[in-house]
Amino acid sequence: MQSTTPTILIVPGLREHVPGHWQTLLAAKLPNVHSVAPLEHDKLSCTARVDAIDRALASIQGPVIIVAHSAGTMMVAHWAALRANREIQGALLAAPADLETPMPEGYPTTDTLDNHGWLPIPRVALPFPSIVAASSNDPLTRLERARDLAKAWGSRFVELGAVGHLNPASGYGEWPQAEELIRELA
Repeated sequence: MQSTTPTILIVPGLREHVPGHWQTLLAAKLPNVHSVAPLEHDKLSCTARVDAIDRALASIQGPVIIVAHSAGTMMVAHWAALRANREIQGALLAAPADLETPMPEGYPTTDTLDNHGWLPIPRVALPFPSIVAASSNDPLTRLERARDLAKAWGSRFVELGAVGHLNPASGYGEWPQAEELIRELA
């Protein structure tokens, strides 16, 4: 018998699971949570990241709500455009990283991302309900770009205010609004 309570699938960004990150804290707090496993090889490969989403989903029975952050939102967009081989109840796509625009030092270049299959960012409607939550001062995505992605994906757009990249470097550990948005998708 399949569970009717959705499983939360955490899809972290390129830096994977970071202690003190709201996704890591959320995973420890909520029941019925799975996370996309960190990659051992091909860490920058978009195809490897999409494959990791498939592997994680294969281990889950019943409804799923995806909770992605940063480049994890792009992984979900690529997965939905290429695979979308199972029903998803909804997705929370927080602080999407605009991989088409040069990012601050320390992040991969657009050429590197292009060479690893990330570009262009898919701009097709997601086949499931979704919410894009974005910051007005995110160093990885201008608010207008996040709004445009939300529109292309058919997502509801939530402006979070000035929360940086919604990560520990921006002063965020706990992010209680995530639970509210997940409940909305459930």
